[in-house]
Amino acid sequence: MRNITRMVALVLVAILGSTAAFAAGGQESAPSVTLTYVNWEEGVAWTHFLATILEDEMGYEVSLTAADLGPAYAAVAAGDQDFYMEAWLPNLHSTYVEGTDLVEVSMIYEDAVVGLIVPAYMAEDGVTTLSDLARPEVVEALGGQLTGIDAGAGMMIATEEQLIPAYGLDEAGLELIASSDAAMMAALDAAYQNEEYFVGMGWQPHSMFGRYDLVILEQDGEQVWDLDDVFIMGRPGVEQDLPEVVAFFENVMFTNETIGPLMVHIADSNLNTLEAAREWKNQNPNVWESWVPSN
Repeated sequence: MRNITRMVALVLVAILGSTAAFAAGGQESAPSVTLTYVNWEEGVAWTHFLATILEDEMGYEVSLTAADLGPAYAAVAAGDQDFYMEAWLPNLHSTYVEGTDLVEVSMIYEDAVVGLIVPAYMAEDGVTTLSDLARPEVVEALGGQLTGIDAGAGMMIATEEQLIPAYGLDEAGLELIASSDAAMMAALDAAYQNEEYFVGMGWQPHSMFGRYDLVILEQDGEQVWDLDDVFIMGRPGVEQDLPEVVAFFENVMFTNETIGPLMVHIADSNLNTLEAAREWKNQNPNVWESWVPSN
């Protein structure tokens, strides 16, 4: 009888042990991925949007990190972040990519346009080219300032080092003032409401072209900017470590017709950025469903 009791006890211990092991195995944590981005409107929008798909549809735990441009590239190149979400290539961001082991994961936007922008009422006054900015009356109306974005941005570097000297804007008395995307947009809005002269950085995709009537100034001399495509870049080894995420990103492609409404929805929403992006995702499954590898 004692032997039978002992055998039953051993069987129960084995069963309980197996059940506990199964339960522990069933509670494995979700796979994780880290995304870094710069606080430019389009990159903020699509990074948060893609994060909601990774979380809701693919079961990933996503960590989002905003950074300045140089540190963002450096973090991914060093393997501290998995992906950088907005590389403008082959022109604007080439200096951040050359000589690194960064992985070009996927192109997500084609033929991105950049340049200096003015309100349409300035174009109606005859300010349509970069050379027009050097006219004394234009310099005076601008208060001697060109409004920029982040100091390390590719557009800022190209404007400071190439465009301004090539078009004699420094000799004409114009100075490039660094700020941020948000600060530049606030300055544009204030000038636009009062029909004051304003020159800033413009690029598509960006919601500024949907909110204001703007003109990109013609490069009537040296061609400083060419069209770029926008890519997601990955850390070394990311293709082996996160193949499903890479496959997902390889399917992603934004157009003005998709990123424009997403940016406006986020900007106009009372929700935080991630939840506003999630709301738009749920309302527009036709945009992203085909991107998910399992679909």
